[in-house]
Amino acid sequence: MRINHSLTGSMVALITPMHDNGSVDFAALESLVDFHVVSGTRAIISMGTTGESATLNQDEHIEVMRATVELANARIPVIAGTGANSTSEAIELTQAAKDIGADACLLVTPYYNKPTQEGLYQHYKLIAETVDIDQILYNVPGRTAVDLSVETAVRLSAVKNIIGIKDATGDLNVARALIDQCPEDFLLYSGDDATAIEFILMGGHGGISVSANVAPEALANAYQAAFEDNKEVAVSINQPLKNLHQSLFIESNPIPVKWAMHKMGKCERGIRLPLTKLSQEARTILERDLFNLGVI
Repeated sequence: MRINHSLTGSMVALITPMHDNGSVDFAALESLVDFHVVSGTRAIISMGTTGESATLNQDEHIEVMRATVELANARIPVIAGTGANSTSEAIELTQAAKDIGADACLLVTPYYNKPTQEGLYQHYKLIAETVDIDQILYNVPGRTAVDLSVETAVRLSAVKNIIGIKDATGDLNVARALIDQCPEDFLLYSGDDATAIEFILMGGHGGISVSANVAPEALANAYQAAFEDNKEVAVSINQPLKNLHQSLFIESNPIPVKWAMHKMGKCERGIRLPLTKLSQEARTILERDLFNLGVI
């Protein structure tokens, strides 16, 4: 069995904290890593969608991954986001992640150029064969304009160092198909906070969460209860978070979560264009939810 139990439960899709001028705030990053270690988060995803991977250049991308690995200091696994719409660039980023000591890589489907399913299969297979590090597929068609089919995911599950998939479709029918058709030792993660508890109770292994930036301890407990098939506890812990799961997507991620972390005193307001700061109307809604949770 290849299940890595250190990579189950609640994993945070970590923001990349920035100063108000948009430069990376490495002091705040250190504080955030410590925050997740003490809160029970099971792993940190560095430079995923929520980490603004699309707005940092490649040198910055690698430096943030490197800093996160060093700051974690083996206290918590670090999964590096190394996907790209160019296979060669994804290989370079994945090799860099291996070289800096990341525990695994998360690779989003190659966006914009809309490859066929065979193209997706060959893309992921080549990366896995080229770089000897555990790799997790990441399907988020709402952002990429390409949908990794269940059938292609099942094909890729046979590649020895492709160990799992993050499914961010929010479609529990897709979750059921993945659970039914993938090998038992293939890690299945929810990438949709609103349906993550249901996904895990169905047989998933955990979630890669935006909400875990704000409420890491609660989600660590909820996901662990769901993983242990304790539905009543998981649902009761998650219930107060339901509005947060929605309001963190009131504008494009990571706009709301970065504003939330600023309001919590965890970072400055920095975010990079073409992303903008949260609108005033949305702030009112999100700040209400943060207040109700007692985090501001």
